[in-house]
Amino acid sequence: MKTLSLNQLDYLPDGLLEATPESLHRILPEPTLIHLAGRHAEPLFVSILLHGNESTGLFALQLLLKKYQSQPLPRSLSIFFGNISAASKNLRRLDNQPDYNRIWPGTELPDCAETEMAREIVSIMKKRHVFASVDVHNNTGLNPHYACVNRLDNPFLQLASLFGRLVVYFIRPKGVQTAAFAEICPAVTLECGRPGQHYGVEHVLEYLNSCLHLVELSHHQVQPQDIDLFHTIAQVKVHEKINFSFNRADVDLLLNEDLERMNFTEIPAGTVWGTSRFNSLIPVIAQDEHGNDVTEKCFSIENGDLLINRNHTMPSMLTLDERVIRQDCLCYLMERIHL
Repeated sequence: MKTLSLNQLDYLPDGLLEATPESLHRILPEPTLIHLAGRHAEPLFVSILLHGNESTGLFALQLLLKKYQSQPLPRSLSIFFGNISAASKNLRRLDNQPDYNRIWPGTELPDCAETEMAREIVSIMKKRHVFASVDVHNNTGLNPHYACVNRLDNPFLQLASLFGRLVVYFIRPKGVQTAAFAEICPAVTLECGRPGQHYGVEHVLEYLNSCLHLVELSHHQVQPQDIDLFHTIAQVKVHEKINFSFNRADVDLLLNEDLERMNFTEIPAGTVWGTSRFNSLIPVIAQDEHGNDVTEKCFSIENGDLLINRNHTMPSMLTLDERVIRQDCLCYLMERIHL
């Protein structure tokens, strides 16, 4: 098994606060964990660039750290700079790499250098008595800002609702950072819209600054009127043997070009997602949170149309980026749950 060294620092290298995702590798040539001391010793852990083309976390942290250049941090802060090599190419991951948000303890991936590194990070942060964990991401499709949790315990929901009222609970896919850290502290994933949007950077900056000022996370229940809570019931992928497109007719599956506009909208059964050359084979695969195939419960083919079968289903993370769909998935399907 190849090795992947984890670089650890207790200071900010010169130029870090001005670096772009594409130039960051000149300052941090490998995945790096930086520990910065603050008034409260138990650190806030923040991971960024687990996907190299998701830049909001980097830009928000740069602004946050500039804010505290001449004053102490309210709380210690540990920052993991993840897939720096993919960031240099503005890609989610390189072709020879695993997804950096599938490598964490609990993963279904075989052991590799990246999974060993992730285990080491969790072990380091456990010994440091981590206060809370925040993993910052972007979407490629049209999505609102929302937070994700892997547990419905009150401190997790309090941490999530601090970002906004839209919260998604999921337990699959396996190997995500949030699920690994949920074993040792309240943990949340932030989905901050598309990269390059100033509002996303400002929203994360404000959120992280608020987290640094928290003395503790409340165990009181979030009020039902203050949260819109959804449960991910299935992950949807395009069948690996099916070629697809949003704009070419010479493919097995022609998906609707306005598909991403369905994100976070409850859609009725019978909604058309695209057209297929096959009248019997459903060209997508849906798996529930336990890994069971639920394709036929969610989709059907009628006269060449790919239809959603379920009423009151809400998709998320639908994107028109065909590379991301191949590397990850087409979308997730959710349903509303009540506290």
